[in-house]
Amino acid sequence: MSDWQPDRLLAGFEAKEFALAGDYDGPVVATLVRLPTASATRGPVLYVHGFVDYFFQRHMAERFAAEGYEFYALDLRKHGRSLRPRQHPYFCMDVAEYFEEISAALDEIGAPVLLAGHSTGGLVCSLYAARGERREQLRALWLNSPFFDFNATPAQRTQIRIAAALGVLFPYVSTRNAVRPEYVRGLHRDFSGEWEFDLALKPADGYPACFGWLAAVQRAHAEVHAGLKLALPVLAMHSDEADIILDWRHIARWSRTLGQEVKVLAFPGAVHDLVLSRAEIRESVFSELFAWAARLGG
Repeated sequence: MSDWQPDRLLAGFEAKEFALAGDYDGPVVATLVRLPTASATRGPVLYVHGFVDYFFQRHMAERFAAEGYEFYALDLRKHGRSLRPRQHPYFCMDVAEYFEEISAALDEIGAPVLLAGHSTGGLVCSLYAARGERREQLRALWLNSPFFDFNATPAQRTQIRIAAALGVLFPYVSTRNAVRPEYVRGLHRDFSGEWEFDLALKPADGYPACFGWLAAVQRAHAEVHAGLKLALPVLAMHSDEADIILDWRHIARWSRTLGQEVKVLAFPGAVHDLVLSRAEIRESVFSELFAWAARLGG
């Protein structure tokens, strides 16, 4: 474990690397990023990104800081700052592999923590809140378009089931890109968006999904669908048909299986990562988020 250093991707941020237990790709690391603040009266938040993604949303961190939070984000193993040569990018054989770095981050941060997850990060965080080693350190869960089901036709679902079954024996065989290129291109300022991020870490043309990863996600979805019985408050947010990655109906349905204290909010016209939507929508997202968090007593 290294000391905090200036972050190599975002000026004004700091990063700390965690050496994790090796896996089938050899040595692996995760990277915790923070925005240093003089005062954080409302406590810490830990953000976990989605698939083929990493933390780059400076404006979100700055907004949390302005609201009195100490902001942290985690680049999971094989993503973003944590991706190393000769690794299979964005890959896991079980989403619980990511629990190790979430526990390490929580150990660094302390408690109580507002855990936040986007898309696949929302799936991982939900399962961590149910059975993660340090789940008692969590005060609440914020989910930004959580990935709780495949956005697929019946025929595509059959293909996914077959691929997932094959993934047990052939984990690195891959299918077509799992993230639609028009989504990333619609975000980045070099195309038709307003945001700046590293296209080597969040590729404009997406990235193939390995069969082993599909199997891992399918098992995680089944666990969510069976109900997690979370005791902590949950805020789940989704868009409408404007989300070209996931089906908002799945998010609305399966979020309600997480526990007894779940609030689900819709933001029509938002993009998949709600905080990257146009200004008036993301302001509404932040307003609802911080109003909900304030009612938690933090």
